[in-house]
This record gives sequence, C-alpha cells and structure tokens, in this order.
Amino acid sequence: MMPELFAALSPQDWQAIRLTLKLCLYTTAILLLLATPLAWWLALRQSKLRTAIQAIVALPLVLPPTVLGFYLLLLLGPHGAIGSTLERLGLSHLAFSFSGILIGSVIYSLPFAVQPLLESFRRMGPGPLEVAATLGAGKLDQLFSVVLPLCRGGFIVAATLTFAHTLGEFGVILMLGGSIPGETQVLSVLIYDHTEAMNYAQAHQLSLGLLISAFVVLFIVYGLNRRFEREAVL
Repeated sequence: MMPELFAALSPQDWQAIRLTLKLCLYTTAILLLLATPLAWWLALRQSKLRTAIQAIVALPLVLPPTVLGFYLLLLLGPHGAIGSTLERLGLSHLAFSFSGILIGSVIYSLPFAVQPLLESFRRMGPGPLEVAATLGAGKLDQLFSVVLPLCRGGFIVAATLTFAHTLGEFGVILMLGGSIPGETQVLSVLIYDHTEAMNYAQAHQLSLGLLISAFVVLFIVYGLNRRFEREAVL
C-alpha cells in the first residue's frame, strides 16, 4: 500500500511533505530548548507567578487555533507591533512566511513539549541533584550526568508529541501563513486545498499518509511510556 501511495504523489505533494517535515523538525528542536528550562522552573521552583505561567503555557490546548492564528497575524503582519517594526528596520514582516508559521507552530505546540518534561522533572525531584552537588558536580555536569539519564523518557515523549502535533497543525498555519507553495503550504493545508478543488483522490492519499504517521507516532509514545514505567518499577 505504502509504495503505491508514494508513487501516486505529485511534485506539489512532495514539496508540501518536505516543508512539513522541515517545520516539524525546527519546531521540535526549538521547543526542546525553550521548554526544558521552563518546565524545570515550573517543577522545582515556587513562585506567585507559577499558576499564571502554567495557564499561559496550557492556553493553546483550549484556545481555537484560528483565534491564535488571527492574533499572531495581527502581531506579525505589516501593521502589527512586530511586523511594522521589522519593516521600519528594512526587513520583511513575518506574516505569510515560513518564519511566521514557525513562530505560530512553536507557540501552538508549547504545552506538548512542556507537560511531559514537567512531569518527568517532578518525578525526579531535587534529591539527585543535591546528591550530585555534594559530590562536586557542576551545573553542566548535573545536566548531562543526572537530568538527561533520569528524565530521558520525558525528553523523548516531549519530542515525539511535539513532532506529531506539528505534523497535523492547520488552523494556526492557514490563518498566519495562507497557502503559498514551498513557503507555507504544509500537508494539512494542501489537503484542504485538494478538497476545495474536489481532488478527493489526492486528498485521500495525503490524509491516509498522515493517518498512518499519526498512528505510528502514538504507538511509539505509548510503547516508550510502558517501557519507562517498567524501568521505574525495577
């Protein structure tokens, strides 16, 4: 089935696939860098701002993606605070560009990176780091010798969920980026375009590919969770 599916794809479809994978990889890498210190702070620090920050992080889970995309369009477009500032500096605004949809993707997928790391850091607690510190381990050494080994499950799940969530993003990208081939036309948007044009065969091929990919990703996530749970018991 899969070889026949790939053989039937058009150059436009392959272009959207490459762009989607690029967006997924960039979003995942950026969010792992941003979500790690944020999740660490939420897990191990007490602050009056903690509840408010947790609510902001989780906001994309309940906010309609078109609403988020609309406000990002206003902010990053030529008349927005960021977009107009960039234009005054001689640069282009970020609406309807890959950079723009990347920003939208990072914001929209933020909770899918933060939550697994937050739970992993909470389970670890401050104890192992305190022991490492008494043995003379510096901050960087603690990160690589304690945090990463003990919380590797959280990092793997965070990366996998972020990648999978970005793979299926639609509302934010369509509002902020439109459907520009090679620039903002990712798979979800291309499926919408095919359906609008009544090209149901092409829409079915791409939708089936995304369906299979989503199942594989979730299968991996649940498999990893079971493995890490068994290791924790042992």
